[in-house]
Amino acid sequence: MADLVLGPLLRYVSDTEATVWVETDAPCEVAVLGRTASTFAVAGHHYALVVLDGLAPGSTLPYEVHLDGVPSWPSADDPYPPCVIRTHTHDESLRLAFGSCRVSVPHAKPYVLSKDDDPRGRELDALLALVERMRYDPPSEWPDALLLLGDQVYADEVSPATKELIASRRGSDGPPPDEVGDFEEYTSLYRESWSDPALRWLLSAVSSAMIFDDHDVHDDWNTSEAWVAQMRAQPWWEERILGGYMSYWIYQHLGNLSPSGLYDDPIFCAVQEAEGDCEELVRSFARTAAREIAGARRSFYRDFGRTRLVVVDSRAGRVLSEGRRQMLSDAEWEWVEDRCVGDFDHLIIGTSLPVMLAAGMHHLEAWNEAVCNGAWGRLAARAGEKIRQGLDLEHWAAFDGCFSRMSVLLEDVAAGRRGPAPATVVLLSGDVHHAYLAEAWFPGRDVISRVLQATCSPVRNPLDKHERRLLRSAFTRPVAAIARRLARAAGVTPPPMRWTFAQDPTFDNQIARLDLRGRDARLQIEKTVPADWPTPRLHPILSLGIPPKATDRS
Repeated sequence: MADLVLGPLLRYVSDTEATVWVETDAPCEVAVLGRTASTFAVAGHHYALVVLDGLAPGSTLPYEVHLDGVPSWPSADDPYPPCVIRTHTHDESLRLAFGSCRVSVPHAKPYVLSKDDDPRGRELDALLALVERMRYDPPSEWPDALLLLGDQVYADEVSPATKELIASRRGSDGPPPDEVGDFEEYTSLYRESWSDPALRWLLSAVSSAMIFDDHDVHDDWNTSEAWVAQMRAQPWWEERILGGYMSYWIYQHLGNLSPSGLYDDPIFCAVQEAEGDCEELVRSFARTAAREIAGARRSFYRDFGRTRLVVVDSRAGRVLSEGRRQMLSDAEWEWVEDRCVGDFDHLIIGTSLPVMLAAGMHHLEAWNEAVCNGAWGRLAARAGEKIRQGLDLEHWAAFDGCFSRMSVLLEDVAAGRRGPAPATVVLLSGDVHHAYLAEAWFPGRDVISRVLQATCSPVRNPLDKHERRLLRSAFTRPVAAIARRLARAAGVTPPPMRWTFAQDPTFDNQIARLDLRGRDARLQIEKTVPADWPTPRLHPILSLGIPPKATDRS
């Protein structure tokens, strides 16, 4: 008899549709609310995505998971509230929780200590604290969706259980012993990351959307053409990158897609029709994705009533040719721009990497790109490449042409050139291990919408005090002035968009929530405190109302 290995994960939810993802330990038929799906196999692992349609808008539907007709979820002694699927309505409000960067280590000492107290310390998981709050709130107070903006797993900082698996199946050759090396080891990493009872309940009760970032594959993944060449020269890299793409497609990407999007995905259609194990089929897809920029699209969008969420893959589809660095290919840019058209109260653009950084960081990254492109000669370009990799200078500012194109897109939407101007255009991001809210303006241009960047990172992987001190300096005027002069000396033109910060950055484990009601918005960021680890809870850092601009014409 089959049993659940992982899940259920409640993934895509609209007004009338939903999908539920599971991993099982044997082939079976999975049933949820009377809809069924047969599992498909990849390298001996079994997965299913149950598509639910014809649901009533605005409904709250308790659900169970049956495997071959036998109830498998929830268990009889489950201490958490019943899982429900909450469908949307056209004019509803939206509560969107978001964050990024979560390592999976035990919720016990020394792992709950700070890095300054113990190098193994990662403090208290903000998602665990969120679950503790949700346990005592009615479903109407839960987040409507959870957006995870990268580093859902750390392939280069593995959990203790995965490290034991690695030691049991590898010799001294191959990838570093504390990093995953192939698909099998990735599956262990996902299981440990999502099997904690509290996290498992959260992912079964709240619709989730996800996009990967560098640590889902390797630190600095796709930083530059030189970096890619260095990694491809490693004899173990091929299996690592194939395992990363294979596992991402199964564990993260499938659940991002709407039912119609699923059946536009040729790989999903193929595994539904295949007989036997689909490992070679999925490996072939992963090989194409790893070698060809246009091999597959990871960006996606969802509509929540009068709010549109467009999630941009700012990691895997980069163009890295020297002198022509792009965060997105031209085809991907066109897809994103086509989704930022319409009549919405709010447009949300999710990207793992922030567009608006501290001024010191922004100008330093723009300077570095110019130097790497030869602004100061070949010798300086080689030094610039070392600096780029050593300091992780690969955010939007380090792809200046794409930063400018994103600025133009934001201005066009905010000015009403791509449909009626929404009340807000909000960029959501993570990656940088601190949290902040920034608001943009466009010198010499009038816009109707408020344009903001809300960044929340990490969920669980805080910096030590020395790293925090270094990042705080990037927000200071002297550092910003020096970096700006360097950028100008390298020929970098002033950015077409400027921004200011609503508050000083915060560096704790934290989770954010964007509340949208009508044309009003509110951002809330909450942190954890290591001493709370026996009874996790969240502490408010920022709660800020964001009303429409006075020029809003709706």
